[in-house]
Amino acid sequence: MFPAVVALGVVGIFFVRQIAEDTEVSLAAEEEEEKLGEVFVRAGKVYIFVMALIFLGAGFKPLIDTYLLKLPSQILFWVNMVSAILDNATLAAAEIGPSLSVPQIKSALLGLLISGGMLIPGNIPNIIAAHALHITSTEWAKLGVPLGLIIMTGTAALLWVGVI
Repeated sequence: MFPAVVALGVVGIFFVRQIAEDTEVSLAAEEEEEKLGEVFVRAGKVYIFVMALIFLGAGFKPLIDTYLLKLPSQILFWVNMVSAILDNATLAAAEIGPSLSVPQIKSALLGLLISGGMLIPGNIPNIIAAHALHITSTEWAKLGVPLGLIIMTGTAALLWVGVI
């Protein structure tokens, strides 16, 4: 997996473009100071969000035990492509549990991780990066979907033969 991360980082270098207004906006943002109270409020919101994810996972346990336990790991990998349009942290909390086998957990997490990068809503860092860098959903999808499908296909092959 490490070589894939490095390779994607190198590919990303060629897609970066700097616009003058981006530099001006980032300089203005650096000048703003965040108040200590705002930091604690944000930390509290994150804590509540994580707590809600834990409760969500517990609530979905009967569905997981009924349906997901029966799915082969290869199917579970591809079903998790839905995380391209849904937040993958929510999906992970809802479906990952101790009743799943190790191959099922591995496949589910890899499917969530890879497909979560395909579109902006896939995970919270995508949303933050797209906003900060002024990337539209169309711009993101033009690169994210084809690249994501290539990576998903390669990973599925590696999972199939048992390399991962």
